[in-house]
Parts: sequence; structure tokens; C-alpha cells
Amino acid sequence: MRWVTFDCFGTLVDWRHGILTSAELIAPGQGARLLEAYNRHEHAVQAESPTLRYRDVLAETLRRACAEEKVELNADDADVLAATLPYWPVFPEVGAELGAVRAAGWNLGLLTNCDRDLVAGTLRRLPVPFDAVVTAEDARDYKPSNAHFEVFRRAHEPSAWVHVAQGYFHDMVPAHRLGVRRVWINRLGERAPDETIIQRVLPDLHGLLSAVQNL
Repeated sequence: MRWVTFDCFGTLVDWRHGILTSAELIAPGQGARLLEAYNRHEHAVQAESPTLRYRDVLAETLRRACAEEKVELNADDADVLAATLPYWPVFPEVGAELGAVRAAGWNLGLLTNCDRDLVAGTLRRLPVPFDAVVTAEDARDYKPSNAHFEVFRRAHEPSAWVHVAQGYFHDMVPAHRLGVRRVWINRLGERAPDETIIQRVLPDLHGLLSAVQNL
């Protein structure tokens, strides 16, 4: 069976917009600062506690971001990211581009650093259904660990497999390590630390089917 797997947040869902606007709810005018501080702390929280539920990762990372930026955070506001995550917006091209991949005969999978209950809300908003989902709860670890990819491979034994993600560190690196073909969705115009591991790069999901089929 032929599979295209995706990271969810940052690739299909506008993760930066979700965190920024959620942070604005509890700290008006501080959303951009807290977003950047959040990005600096999340991986450390995940690495320290690989089996920590993602809603707790979100809360602890927000606490650290607020502490770094000297923004007061009420105890009951630390859950704001988990509360709003199911409503974070899907990028506008997702429906058409994933629909084209599915219509060409590929199965669609999701490998996400999220929990089952949280991603269930997001799956209701994604315009194309997925045939398989592997969460951090299933893998008992967070990417860039190999665990998501290994769980998926054992369950589905793909005859062809392409992984598509915005995250260089969290997704391109482990996919390369495991020999999975890959497309980097470089929405932020970043420079790859090692360009030799990138097989295809797109600025967004437009043209995804051609990129997948020509790997």
C-alpha cells in the first residue's frame, strides 16, 4: 500500500497562529513574544518527559515561556492552548492538495506530537479523512524520536512511503534517519541546517502530488 504521512501542526494546521492568538487571550499584546519563547522551550519539555501528555506539555511550556518573558500567568490560564487547539485554523490549500493525493490512490496518515483526545478535535476540521493516525500517546515519545515512524511502519508495512512536514528538526531528520522519502514544507522560509537530507522542498502544500509522485 502506498502512503503519504503528514505532521499536523505547522504543516496542515496554522500552529503559530493558534499559539499567538491563544496567548493574546491571557496576555494581550504579548502573543508574538510568547510564541517565540514557546518555540524555544517545547522540545526541552518533551525531551525531559517523553510520556507526558501533550496537554501537559502545552501548559508547562507556556509556563516557561511566560517566566522567561516575565509575563504573569494565572494558574488556571495555563490550559489555554489545550482548550483552543481544536479550533486552530487549517491552512487554506489543505483540502484541495490532500484530496488530489488521495484521488491519485495514496493512503493518508498523520504522525503527530499530540494526544488522541486533542487531535480528535482537529480531525473534525481537516477537510480530508485520514486512514491512519499515530499520536505521541501511541508512540510514548515525541518526535524527533523514531517512535512515531516505527509504530506506523509496523502497523501498515507501506510498499511506498513519503513523509510530508513543515518541521525540519522534528520530522525531516527522523524520516531521513529511517530512509523514508520526504517533502519539506518550508512555510517559514528557513535555511536547512543540512540541505543534503532534503529531497523535495515546497513553500506550502501547493503542487504536493507532483512532488510526491516524482520522488
